[in-house]
Amino acid sequence: MLLFGGAGVAVSLLSRCWSGRGPLSHRAWMAVSVRVHPSPKCLFDEPVQVRVSGLSPLQQVTMKASLTDEKGQAFRSFAFYRADGQGELDLSQSPSLGGHYTGTEPMGLFWSLTSGTPFTRLVKKDVASSPLYVNIEVFDGHGTLGRLPEQPLAASINERWFMKEGVRRIPVREGRVRGTLFVPPGDGPFPGVIDMYGSVGGVVEHRASLLANHGFLTLTLGYFGYDDLPMDFTNLDLEYFEEAVNVLRQHPKVKGPGVGAIGISKGADLVLSMITFLPHVIAAISIGGCNANTLGNLHYKNITLPGLGVSIDRVKILESKLIDISEVTNNPMDEANKDCIIPIEKAEGHFLFVVGEDDKNWNTPLYVQQAVEKLKENGRENYEVISYPEAGHLLEPAFFPFCYASFHRLVGLHVIWGGQLKPHSLAQVDLWPKIQTFLRKHLEKQSKL
Repeated sequence: MLLFGGAGVAVSLLSRCWSGRGPLSHRAWMAVSVRVHPSPKCLFDEPVQVRVSGLSPLQQVTMKASLTDEKGQAFRSFAFYRADGQGELDLSQSPSLGGHYTGTEPMGLFWSLTSGTPFTRLVKKDVASSPLYVNIEVFDGHGTLGRLPEQPLAASINERWFMKEGVRRIPVREGRVRGTLFVPPGDGPFPGVIDMYGSVGGVVEHRASLLANHGFLTLTLGYFGYDDLPMDFTNLDLEYFEEAVNVLRQHPKVKGPGVGAIGISKGADLVLSMITFLPHVIAAISIGGCNANTLGNLHYKNITLPGLGVSIDRVKILESKLIDISEVTNNPMDEANKDCIIPIEKAEGHFLFVVGEDDKNWNTPLYVQQAVEKLKENGRENYEVISYPEAGHLLEPAFFPFCYASFHRLVGLHVIWGGQLKPHSLAQVDLWPKIQTFLRKHLEKQSKL
């Protein structure tokens, strides 16, 4: 029998709880329910409390979460729990005893979601019209995903949206600039931010939409592999990014005169070049980035930064058709590569360097160390460094499922990104508000010219 719990979409199953050791207590015929607090609908980066009631005292259960992405790929997680003496279970207070994670982790079921298809990365493309639905189920006993009872004791659905009410999504096709603008509700003015990803190409919108929910007017910028833009980034000109900065600055709701920029991977070295050469970029966040211009050439006026080279013979071939490219990129400090180094010591703005110490895309800890040394040598103190042990390359907003390996567009093969499930996921939870704090610190104190 299914009882639908109104707006909560909570489902209670009137079922006889059975532990395999004989009949349970008088609660055996009571309705078990799963509730998501404070609401079954929330933003993707918001934490929730998962609570189960109606269990028998000290009953062993398995909690399972699952979602299906826009490509039809299934992600699942599970963890073992024991109810308290009143037959209640609160994931914010009770520790997981095993499964995909252990310990008291209120959002563990969410950040430990793992694809059944190897090397799959969750990317939300339609951020405007549909959420990700996370189905949360509770099963009797401690099982495995392949050996859970056919019927759950109870289930609930958590809708995780990427745009809150009032945020506007506006495709941008102005001059050469291609991207998507996310405008927070209200009159503003709002701090303006340019958001970029790396070798995945195209326009990636999920981080920009989430930033807009927090009051940042964000332009997620395409720079290759999108619309009529070049198909690769072997030759980029910084004037294109300068044009994008001006498009953002000219928006009537943007607080100026300066804007921020956030980038990951190739996007990270681009934001370092932007803050170095473009005076209106005053805050730059480099996630898993390099202190040199990488791969292709970058041109600006009469300046050209060559792309930092690679040595293919340093590729490591691993099991399961994976490769490790962490040592492929050359050392920027070698004499032959010094022309590739971005002269960040000339920047007047502020830097936030984010390091995953187990980054397997490239040697981010070394590159950030070199960047900081260059700033110190020139008497600069305009930087912050956040470093996470056992975190990999793909540091996403809070609660994104961990991706250890996936297809690399440029390499043409599946590569490992590094990191370990729990420390990487907790790093994402820790980093996300710090990104927002950094941007507010350096953008909100401005006055509009």
